[in-house]
Amino acid sequence: MRKLALIFVAVLLYSCATQTLYNWKGYDEAIYKYTKVGDEESLLDLIEFYEEIIEDPEGTRHTPPPGVCADLGYLLLKKGEIAKGKDLLKKEIMLYPESKPFIDKILKRFEK
Repeated sequence: MRKLALIFVAVLLYSCATQTLYNWKGYDEAIYKYTKVGDEESLLDLIEFYEEIIEDPEGTRHTPPPGVCADLGYLLLKKGEIAKGKDLLKKEIMLYPESKPFIDKILKRFEK
């Protein structure tokens, strides 16, 4: 009986350790490069990185991590891609309803 309990605990710990809700796929490196360099190339790299995470999310939820759609939406708004930016901000609200008060403030700034 003791061996069975140890096997169960080992399987449980292994399954918890290997599954994550979201896969950030190197988010920290991408945002660091953009923040440090801050040029047009690093901005385009960051946008491409965000699009990849949104198009092919990994993790157990199979959704983009919290804030990714909002970050990309905001960057696109600043670049003048208003419709696409707003769509991504609305997607953030759909995926994470708790973000609505914050996202609504951003959307209000770009209403014209």
